[in-house]
Amino acid sequence: MVNLLKNFLVCLAQVTKGNKYYFAWISFLSLLVCFGGYFYIKQLTDGLIITGMRDQVSWGFYISNFTFLVGVAAAAVLLVVPAYIYNFKPIKEIVLFGELLAVTAIIMCILFVVIDMGRADRLWHVLPFIGMMNFPSSLLAWDIIVLNGYLFINLSISLYALYMMAHNKEYSLQIIYPLIFLSIPWAVSIHTVTAFLYNGLAARPYWNASILAPRFLASAFCSGPAVMIIIFQIIRKVSKIEIDNKAIFKIAELVAYAMGINLFLLAAEFFKEFYSGSVHLAPMQYLYFGLHGHNNLVPWMWTAMAFNVTAFFLFLRPQTRENLFTMNLACVLIITGVYIEKGMGLVIPGFIPGTLGEIYEYLPTFIEKSIIIGVWAFGALIYTLLLKIAIPIYTGELRFYKDESAVDAEQQPAT
Repeated sequence: MVNLLKNFLVCLAQVTKGNKYYFAWISFLSLLVCFGGYFYIKQLTDGLIITGMRDQVSWGFYISNFTFLVGVAAAAVLLVVPAYIYNFKPIKEIVLFGELLAVTAIIMCILFVVIDMGRADRLWHVLPFIGMMNFPSSLLAWDIIVLNGYLFINLSISLYALYMMAHNKEYSLQIIYPLIFLSIPWAVSIHTVTAFLYNGLAARPYWNASILAPRFLASAFCSGPAVMIIIFQIIRKVSKIEIDNKAIFKIAELVAYAMGINLFLLAAEFFKEFYSGSVHLAPMQYLYFGLHGHNNLVPWMWTAMAFNVTAFFLFLRPQTRENLFTMNLACVLIITGVYIEKGMGLVIPGFIPGTLGEIYEYLPTFIEKSIIIGVWAFGALIYTLLLKIAIPIYTGELRFYKDESAVDAEQQPAT
């Protein structure tokens, strides 16, 4: 227990060390967190009426960001499979940082759910077996289970690997293999259950499509790895860790396949809605062409479409995929495009038109945007601090205290 406390203090001391750029970054993020926290307190005081959400559109920017981040978390499986199952060494060396990103993304997802509930003191109602969420019939209760389960799996694997490396030992795959194999279907489940949250609302025809879960997964395997590619390049720039271009280019190749599938599924949905011309066409028409003079999302959706198609062709060609400039440009385009398409482009049209035929054009207020900036800054702060501990352990610069009795036993001569 004493050594555990010492090791904790060692980690705590590690996050207090750094150059001026590190402290400037931490200060900047902390300022944004306080900025968002101030407006969240205001939302708690005044209620959700200060947001742009109303009875007609009851999900907004918070749930949009939640949906996007679930995809970022699920995308960690694209590193787990080649690293642990196929033992691809270039990716195996960086899979830990992908798992830490998944941990951070899940924490942010949970925060967005809490914020969107309005009354944080009623959070216990959604806890299975404790609250009154009608488990197992409630999909929201299932979503909480899979999100927290995925958080536990990735956190356990990451902490075990870091603990063993900090003691200068090789971590045993035999110990974590059950969690590794469990994490693969679990990563699929977190986004599938999130899709079912939308899918199960039969009165919302825009979401009531069997293709929604596959589209969620395809877009997740585009945006998540794109985020990782950029982060890995930053890590090797600011630390002593050498990340092979082979790992980055292999991830980029996987993104190309995933984006191809994503665009195909979108085209299939587009054809089904517009060729049939049924009464359920209105949400898609509102999204891409406007409906009865209401067209707030139209320029955003065509921008997202242009970004995704351009990024797909940049990733598809080996010449541009293996050029750092064009690859990074494609990553930014994919992240932006999927964020728009999977965020506001997914949530808002589901409510258009309303059950009474009303069209309420939702726009996030300044307070909503401020709170979201605070959550993203909090996530960046968590990931920065996790890397601040993980990188020195990974490079061998940081080692934990050993159990003194065990050291004495090792040094005792055999009789």
